[in-house]
Amino acid sequence: MFRNTILTASTAIFAAGSAMAATSATAVTDLNLRAGPGPHYEIIGVIDAQAEADVDGCLEEANWCKVMYDGKEGWAYGEYLTAMVEENPVAVVSPTVTVETITYDNSKDAEAFAGAGTVGAVAGALIAGPVGAVAGGLLAGSAGAAAQPDERVVTYVQTNTLEPIYLEGEVVTGAVVPDTVELVEIPDAELRYVYINGQPVLVEPEERKIVYVVR
Repeated sequence: MFRNTILTASTAIFAAGSAMAATSATAVTDLNLRAGPGPHYEIIGVIDAQAEADVDGCLEEANWCKVMYDGKEGWAYGEYLTAMVEENPVAVVSPTVTVETITYDNSKDAEAFAGAGTVGAVAGALIAGPVGAVAGGLLAGSAGAAAQPDERVVTYVQTNTLEPIYLEGEVVTGAVVPDTVELVEIPDAELRYVYINGQPVLVEPEERKIVYVVR
């Protein structure tokens, strides 16, 4: 049986160096809410950029946090959830956040995934900068024409599905796709696409940055 450990604060998350306790965290970008703590789990919602979610706790061995958002409980990637520490946004999975430890049993999930036979091994990791870079500049690629691709492009990507590749981290605009992942061409379009963690994304091929997440 496999067990994961999760960090939790029963009533609040305490940030080192801050006199204020926070019971919520802010999403620095549109952030998937998943049924479980990992890229293989179903997407059950989206936390809007700059929206607040209540945080129950975060995995000790990984950067996933159990949260409540808009009346729905799920899991979100903690690198993109921040609390203010001395007027600076800090990821809730940062060492400066003091929390307690409890356990999460994922053995039944592992058995279900194995039985379905549809989930491959994690093949690498999405690359993103620190929270400050994400909030202030990394996601700038979402602005402009790339943020609103031609409807023809979106339709092509949704119609021509690909086998998903699973990477550590979460699919967000501005994250960099590793070189080991093959980007697929779109007819008469400069962008490329790939299905990552069960979700289609459009990628700028030179810098390999995700510029649009197809939801």
